[in-house]
Amino acid sequence: MDKFQSYDVLRKHYRLGQDFVILTRQADSRLALMAPHGGGIEPGTVDIADAIAGSDFTFYAFKGIRKSGNRVLHLKSNRFDEPMGVAVAARAEIVMTIHGCQGREQAILVGGRRSPLKENICRYLGQAGFQARICTTKGLRGVDPENICNRFSTQGGIQLELTRGLREAMFHHLERRSLRGKTLFFFSFIKAVRQPLLEHMEALEP
Repeated sequence: MDKFQSYDVLRKHYRLGQDFVILTRQADSRLALMAPHGGGIEPGTVDIADAIAGSDFTFYAFKGIRKSGNRVLHLKSNRFDEPMGVAVAARAEIVMTIHGCQGREQAILVGGRRSPLKENICRYLGQAGFQARICTTKGLRGVDPENICNRFSTQGGIQLELTRGLREAMFHHLERRSLRGKTLFFFSFIKAVRQPLLEHMEALEP
C-alpha cells in the first residue's frame, strides 16, 4: 500500500529538490513518455523513458532522489496527480508510461488500453529478440481508465512494466546512479520500442 494517496499530501512530508525532482522536456508531438516512479522508486525507468522520447516525443519524470527509502514516494498510477505530470498527460494524445516490476526473468509486460499499438509493440520487441507479452497480471495491466496513461484519452495509452531482471541486463550497476552505464541490451530495447511509436504517430498525421 502507498503511504500517500495524493501529491498534495506527499509534498507536506517530502521536499521537491531534496527528496524528489521533476523533469520535463516538451516536444512538438502528440505522444508523451512518462516515468512517474523514477529514480530510486523504480530504478532505470527515467533513463529508459528519456531515451525512448529522444527529441521526437515529450518526456516527463517524477524521480526519487533520497539516499534510501524512495519507495515511500510511490503514488499509484490511477491516483497520480502531480500537477506538471497531469498537465503533460492532458496535452498528449497518447501517453506511454515506463514502470519497473519484480521478477528475475527478462520480460516486458505490455499494458494499457490502446490495444492495436500494444500488439504492435509486442511484435517489434519479439522480432528484436525480447520476451514481451500483453500483461494479464492484476495490478500491472494498466487498464484502469484513471491510470495516468489512459486518463485523458478515450482510446487510452500504453504502460510498459519492465522486470528487475530486464533492467539489470540494460544497465551496469542499476542501483548506483553514479556508476550506472547503459549496455547494448539497453540500446536494442530503445530502438525496438521507438520504431512502432514513430510509425504509429506518422500514421495519425492528417
